[in-house]
Amino acid sequence: MYFTVFAVMRIMGKREIGKLSVFDLVISVMIAEIAVFVLEDIKRPLYDGFVPMITLMLIQILIAVLSLRFRKLRLWFDGKPSVIIRNGQINREEMRKQRYNLDDLLMQLRSQKIDSVADVEFALLETSGQLSVFPKEKMNSNDESEQTSKKNKDVPSAAVVNLKYEALPLPLIMDGKVNDENLKQIGKTRFWLKNQIQSKGLTDFKQVFFCSIDHKGELYVNAIKDK
Repeated sequence: MYFTVFAVMRIMGKREIGKLSVFDLVISVMIAEIAVFVLEDIKRPLYDGFVPMITLMLIQILIAVLSLRFRKLRLWFDGKPSVIIRNGQINREEMRKQRYNLDDLLMQLRSQKIDSVADVEFALLETSGQLSVFPKEKMNSNDESEQTSKKNKDVPSAAVVNLKYEALPLPLIMDGKVNDENLKQIGKTRFWLKNQIQSKGLTDFKQVFFCSIDHKGELYVNAIKDK
């Protein structure tokens, strides 16, 4: 039974170990319960444990494969990150929505060696429950290094867009599908986005695997490679 549980978790992939979403946690707990259910009754055949465990493994793999193709399904199972701190300001409404209190916030900040909320530019609560923190000093140093590197270049990059907003990199295209909500947030349209990807030699949104824009207005585009 030990080797069966080990094999099942190994086949389901490193995602199960590195990041436990709600769906991953449910699958892991059920597999553990099935193993105990068989072990505590020595008269019960191991077959009664193997079949449901393998069934759960197949379900998890099937949903993981479908989630790669359909982002809405991925968001339904895994959810999406929540912005807890933006521009140094705590988002109380989002904390209330996630039932995430100040004690939890301060504890996770301390675990990353940050003792004050004032030192945080952005903080996101990931779907795994982990808090990703971007300190102000780090972001300011990155901005200075970017400005220095741009001054040393005579030819400006075609990917630089004059957008004036302060935010984390926003995904505009994921798996060939445009995120209209993020486009609206930066005040741009699909027509503008189409022109941007055409400057990269791409003619259709479906050719783009991932596209994002940072607070400097720089686009990152990753095309889908032909098989």
